[in-house]
Amino acid sequence: MKTHRMMIAAALVVTASAAAQWLDYPTPSVPRLPNGKPNLTAPVPKTADGKPDLSGIWTTKVGYTGNIARDLKPGEVSFQPWASEVYKHRQETQGKEDPQAYCVLSGVPREHVVPYPFKILNTTSSGTGPGMIVILYEALHSYRQIFLDGRKLPKDPNPTWMGYSTGHWDGDTLVVESSGFVNNNWLDNGGHMGTEAMKLTERFHRRDYGHIDLQLVIDDPKAYTKPWTVNLEFNATPDSELIEYVCDENEKDLTHLVGK
Repeated sequence: MKTHRMMIAAALVVTASAAAQWLDYPTPSVPRLPNGKPNLTAPVPKTADGKPDLSGIWTTKVGYTGNIARDLKPGEVSFQPWASEVYKHRQETQGKEDPQAYCVLSGVPREHVVPYPFKILNTTSSGTGPGMIVILYEALHSYRQIFLDGRKLPKDPNPTWMGYSTGHWDGDTLVVESSGFVNNNWLDNGGHMGTEAMKLTERFHRRDYGHIDLQLVIDDPKAYTKPWTVNLEFNATPDSELIEYVCDENEKDLTHLVGK
């Protein structure tokens, strides 16, 4: 029997697909095929300083909303005993205690697996210095700043859903390190947890115009006995734009959550 969360995920996929089609206006500088469609296998665009330009609107390859660890083998995600019980409880209650159900931010890495588009803005493309990368997430109108100016992660940051992120380039791959997360982070709809001890390492590699490979390393010794790695794929969504997301207006969802 399909759970409520599974039905929500299916609805979100439809919503995401619709969002990608709402505007039909050619994005400037997009490489085109002879028929006018975007050439998603064209070479990677570069910023003024020669680094890969990650800018654009992206969606994640579907299938990870309910389980970010779906591709991993048994044992690759090894819970601490208390975290195993929490995860079991979240599965049994089918998301009743999910903060997002109450319109709280999703945080990362969850924003990478929900089926909503997001926009990456690369300030280095202006040639004015290292700057930062900003990610605008359509879901819940959230945003994220990735500082590229060489600063270190703060030792005692104010906990946030998105955490505090710094980045540097390793060849043509952007390496982002984040910490300072809240203690009740959900990494997916299924309830994989993150705590305030979580450190997240992301490696963004744009392999051609239309695709970014993302490797996530989740290191949270409070919740897991060892770090674990997830590989995701982002697909470019040119000729479109983000749309307004409203979560709590005329909300009628919570009363239908049917977990234990």
